[in-house]
Amino acid sequence: MGNLEGKSAVVTGGARGIGRAIVLELAMRGSDVVVSDVDLSGAEDCAQEAEKLGVRAIAVKVDVTNQDDVTKLMKEAIRTFGKIDVLVNNAGVTRDILLIRMNEQEWDSVLDVNLKGAFLCSQKVLRGMMKQRSGKIINITSVVGIMGNAGQSNYAASKAGLIGFTRSVAKEAASRNIQVNAVAPGYIETAMTVDLPEEVKSNYLVSIPAKRPGKPEDVARVVAFLASSEADYITGQVIHVDGGLLMA
Repeated sequence: MGNLEGKSAVVTGGARGIGRAIVLELAMRGSDVVVSDVDLSGAEDCAQEAEKLGVRAIAVKVDVTNQDDVTKLMKEAIRTFGKIDVLVNNAGVTRDILLIRMNEQEWDSVLDVNLKGAFLCSQKVLRGMMKQRSGKIINITSVVGIMGNAGQSNYAASKAGLIGFTRSVAKEAASRNIQVNAVAPGYIETAMTVDLPEEVKSNYLVSIPAKRPGKPEDVARVVAFLASSEADYITGQVIHVDGGLLMA
């Protein structure tokens, strides 16, 4: 498609699932990519796949909750590609358990990766984007952050917080031609959902008007659109990719 040629993107949590699909979709459209993940082997494998699409790609091992790691990530991206045009905050974890049984570590670990990680990464790229007077920040939230879900109070809180974060940063950055948006996937078939009990999967499918789970590529295509110049007048928005789940 080529609508991202000359751009460079950083994708956190890019080794697998939705993150991997995003990396490959951006690469297919011509963007150079930095694949960031705690799993360096998986990130390297994804970067190699991206390079087969004719772009430059590197892998960097990063814990997004660690400020030094995030600083290293952004410096490596700029050293390699000269600039960062797109940041996709995709890194995320779950620690599902009912609130009454949840311990502090299970709460903190999810909020740290899903929300603090987006804060650290966005803060590091924002100054450079402001200087170049252009940039895209795309946060991967979840429909769970809007509708809630039993056993996921930590995850829902982190994803709801990410929506508020998106809208606030969008207002701060809009005058510098920087767009900040969020994508909220519904039930997407990934390694994170494949092990769900069949009863849970069936309940999800009954609630989805499209009557099927989504694929990582469904999310990736929306991210690629938001990363392109075609979305220059869209900011502070949350786009649901959920087969109509929240409409039901």
